[in-house]
Amino acid sequence: MKSMAVGKAAMSQGLEMSRALNCSRERDNGGLLGGVGGLRQCKTDRVRLTGLAPPSLHTQKSKLEVRAGTGNTYGTVFRVTTFGESHGGGVGCVIDGCPPRLPLSESDMQVELDRRRPGQSRITTPRKESDTCKILSGVGDGVTLGTPIAVVVPNEDQRGGDYSEISLAYRPSHADATYDFKYGVRAVQGGGRSSARETIGRVAAGAVAKKLLQLQSGTEVLAYVSSVHGVSLPEGAVNHDTLTMQQIESNIVRCPNADYATKMIEAIDAVRVRGDSVGGVVTCIARNVPRGLGSPVFDKLEAELAKAAMSLPATKGFEIGSGFAGSLMTGSEHNDEFYIDAFGNVRTRTNRSGGIQGGISNGETIVMKIAFKPTSTITSKQKTVTRDRHETELRARGRHDPCVVPRAVPMVEAMVALVLVDQLLQQYAQCQLLPIEPLLQDSERVPKKAPSTLEQAAMFSEH
Repeated sequence: MKSMAVGKAAMSQGLEMSRALNCSRERDNGGLLGGVGGLRQCKTDRVRLTGLAPPSLHTQKSKLEVRAGTGNTYGTVFRVTTFGESHGGGVGCVIDGCPPRLPLSESDMQVELDRRRPGQSRITTPRKESDTCKILSGVGDGVTLGTPIAVVVPNEDQRGGDYSEISLAYRPSHADATYDFKYGVRAVQGGGRSSARETIGRVAAGAVAKKLLQLQSGTEVLAYVSSVHGVSLPEGAVNHDTLTMQQIESNIVRCPNADYATKMIEAIDAVRVRGDSVGGVVTCIARNVPRGLGSPVFDKLEAELAKAAMSLPATKGFEIGSGFAGSLMTGSEHNDEFYIDAFGNVRTRTNRSGGIQGGISNGETIVMKIAFKPTSTITSKQKTVTRDRHETELRARGRHDPCVVPRAVPMVEAMVALVLVDQLLQQYAQCQLLPIEPLLQDSERVPKKAPSTLEQAAMFSEH
């Protein structure tokens, strides 16, 4: 009997201690946020789900933590956060993790922003914006300080009245409906964050990434339009070893082949006058990429590139190297055989891998293609529904690109550059902190190709 009494007393004391501990934990967790299931806010930006099991089974190990991400930041070391809406006060970005002492001015960014801005030609949106950027922080005496670089671009040509119909009805295939489904509210004018105007911050940050890549490793990132509405460049029509920015910028569609550029422009004009739109494909290459960038398994370099490219508005497909065509080949047809070049470097005779093997760059040119859908906002009448669940018809107004791919070229280049510079910094941090293995990890023994005159002007001239 005595042992039973002692056992009951110990059990009672244990329950009291457990209740006190649970109360203490609830106070530490910041209290109840509300909702069924006991959703509690931690001290960090995480959400902790509690109360999912009986108190007697509720231990520290059984708690589920979910990191709450909002999707406005990209990068691990070189981190870029974009902000602003299409018809708000302005748009821009904050760049964190940029190394100090990099020569940088607003003119470096402006060259790229001018390639992206609206109103360039008849095949782009007629919205008139100068897209003049201003660096607010992180740069002093013409060099980066190693602190966050804030860049802002004011919105100058807003026409909120063009979106009165869209405030009531959803544009088919646009983000109007899904933003409502997720947030219960949306920025009607211009589509808010779903507008391509959001990419201004990406392009500004990409200009910094491009400059850092060029100075540090001689890496060049170039993109061009390879297809518009069935008008496609044949494979091999563009020499990726000699392609220049001057060739790309020689016409308004940004196709380096003059004959095909004319056909693409005609295809865009044909639908533009009907109030319709078309899609296309942007091909992007990265030359002189250091070997060893990327990581195995989840952070493969091609996976990072795909994520970055597919985060751009209107993207619907991504290929690297041989892409889907590679699935039709045999191993003996697809494999890139190795050889030793005249400088003693390990190279591949072909490049069906697209410059990446095992998720890691091999030093060959990285080649990728990104598919863009037709612009969803068109002036042709379409069937849709209203926000209060009634079927209706919509003829959208506003100023929109009949084809997004000409202006998508600098956007794609920016995202690829952001991936590569982030991976370059990670590579230095992980694999080059200690002395390298010279035979395997040494840089290629061949001079890097110097940038063309136009590329140097774009990087260093005053705008």
